[in-house]
Amino acid sequence: MTTQLQSARAIPLAVPGDSLDAYISAANSVDLLTAEEERALAERLFYDEDLDAARGLVLSHLRFVVHIARSYSGYGLPLADLIQEGNVGLMKAVRRFDPNVGVRLVSFAVHWIKAEIHEFVLKNWRIVKVATTKAQRKLFFNLRGQKKRLARLTMEEAQRVADDLGVAVKDVLEMEGRLGAFDASFDGPTNEDEDSVVPSPAQYLVSDTESDPSEILAEEDWQSQHHQRMFSAMQTLDERSRSIIERRWLHDDKVTLQELADEYGVSAERIRQLENNAMKKLRSAIVL
Repeated sequence: MTTQLQSARAIPLAVPGDSLDAYISAANSVDLLTAEEERALAERLFYDEDLDAARGLVLSHLRFVVHIARSYSGYGLPLADLIQEGNVGLMKAVRRFDPNVGVRLVSFAVHWIKAEIHEFVLKNWRIVKVATTKAQRKLFFNLRGQKKRLARLTMEEAQRVADDLGVAVKDVLEMEGRLGAFDASFDGPTNEDEDSVVPSPAQYLVSDTESDPSEILAEEDWQSQHHQRMFSAMQTLDERSRSIIERRWLHDDKVTLQELADEYGVSAERIRQLENNAMKKLRSAIVL
C-alpha cells in the first residue's frame, strides 16, 4: 500500500504548480464526499489496497489542506510549499485511516497535516533552527498566540504559561525574547500597495468560512470529539479535584482559591496544587 500511495502523490492536482490560484481553484472544484461515499472508499483502500480509492480520498480533501496551510502564512514561507507539505500529511493520514473507528477522515487527517507543516516550518524558519527540544517546539507554536494578548510577559504571566504548557519558566522567557523581533512577520508587512502585501494569519481570521462544507464538518467533528474526551477525562479525577476544576473553570460564578481553601480546610496553595495537578491530568487525557 505504501507504493500505491506514493504513486497517488504524483497526481498533478496534489502538487501546486506555477499557478497557485489555479491549483486552489481546482482543489475547491473537487466534489466533497458524503459519509457513505467516504466509508466505501476507505474500506476499499483498507481491505483491498485500492489505489483509485486512495486517489478519491486524497482529492476530496485537498481544499481542507489549503485551509490549514493558509493559517501558517505568517511564518513567511511560500504557501505552495506549505500546501505541498500538508498534502504529504494528508496522504499519510489516508494510508493509516481505519474506516471502522467511526470518525470522518477530515477529523482524523488534521493532525497528520499539521504535523507535516510543523516540521517544514521548524526546518525552514530561521528563528526555530535552535528549537530542537519538545519544550521549545511546544512554545514556538503556542506562545505566539499568548503574545497577541499579553504583550511583554510578567513573571506571573510567564509562570501561568509555563504551567499551562508544562514547560519551565526560563524556556517561556527565552522563547518570548526570540519571538519579539518577529512580530512584524506574524502580523504581516505594512505597505500602502495592497497588491504587494503578504497575507497574514490575522487576515484569515475574519474571512467567511460558513460556505465551505469541509470546514463546517471538520469543526463539528472536532467539537464533538473534544467534548467527549473532556467528559471522559473529568470522570478520571477524584471528587474533590473534579469539583475544584468545575467551580474554578466551568461555572459562571467562579470561586477563588481562598474560598475553596476555607471550604476544604486547607491552604490556598494546596488548592492551587490540586488544580494544577488536575489540569495536567486533563490535558494528558484529551490530547490525541
